[in-house]
Amino acid sequence: MSHTEVVDSKTAWAGDNNSPFGAGYGKLMMWFFLMSDALSFTGFLAAYGFYRHEYTAIWPTAENVFTHFPFVHGHQPLLYVALMTFILIMSSVTMVLAVEAGQRMDKKQVIVWMFWTIIGGLIFVGSQAWEWYHFIHGTELGAFELGIGTFDVNGTIEQTQGIIGRWADESKEVLLLPWREVAGDLTSPYMQLTGQALTDAMANGQAIHGANLTHNEYGHPLFADFFFFITGFHGTHVFSGVVLNFIIFVNVIMGTYEKRGHYEMVEKVGLYWHFVDLVWVFVFTFFYLV
Repeated sequence: MSHTEVVDSKTAWAGDNNSPFGAGYGKLMMWFFLMSDALSFTGFLAAYGFYRHEYTAIWPTAENVFTHFPFVHGHQPLLYVALMTFILIMSSVTMVLAVEAGQRMDKKQVIVWMFWTIIGGLIFVGSQAWEWYHFIHGTELGAFELGIGTFDVNGTIEQTQGIIGRWADESKEVLLLPWREVAGDLTSPYMQLTGQALTDAMANGQAIHGANLTHNEYGHPLFADFFFFITGFHGTHVFSGVVLNFIIFVNVIMGTYEKRGHYEMVEKVGLYWHFVDLVWVFVFTFFYLV
């Protein structure tokens, strides 16, 4: 004869180890927050993908934009971004080790691995600030935003306002103009303007260096808008995670969780830290690899 155990719903959802699946109230709330935050990043990246598809012909290529590496001269496409990504992923490994040490109630090991997690986060945030600086500063050669004007291409009069041109060489004698489909035939994403056509196009234009929210040396201004917003949004998450980790780190040193008899707070901030690492994998893929 089987017996059915009656469970009081208030006791089941009381938190700590009494809740369903053994998940505390704090962990459940962290998961709810992370799910809603994931939807935010999903919307931002989906919008980025839509506009990139819309302006494929004049959308910047990441390997031609992010080419700097500290103390190294020359063209180093995506090398520094790859290093940043590696550091952030390794900080997720150190966070796993901190959580595992907390489950064993090993205070010294929690301190060690939390310390390296914080260092990894600080390096990533600092590297992102360095990358922003070079993106905003731009290249020595720069580009040119064409002024209001028109010119004839295959019998079609086209507007030049707001289109970014790249100099073909340092002599600045020829402008390469990112081009879009004309009469259903796109032979090249670029066309050359020379002579009077170049003079007319440049009459009311302006030289630009780097990128901001209205101009972008590397191509379509929306690329810079999305870059600043999405990487800035993610960078804010990483910085917030560093602050939270530091607070927990101080509490560990002070023995707060030893007194409580568990290190659940380390697990909670660990969930958040793994989330920002995972999100960066998608941001890295969308902005730099695809």
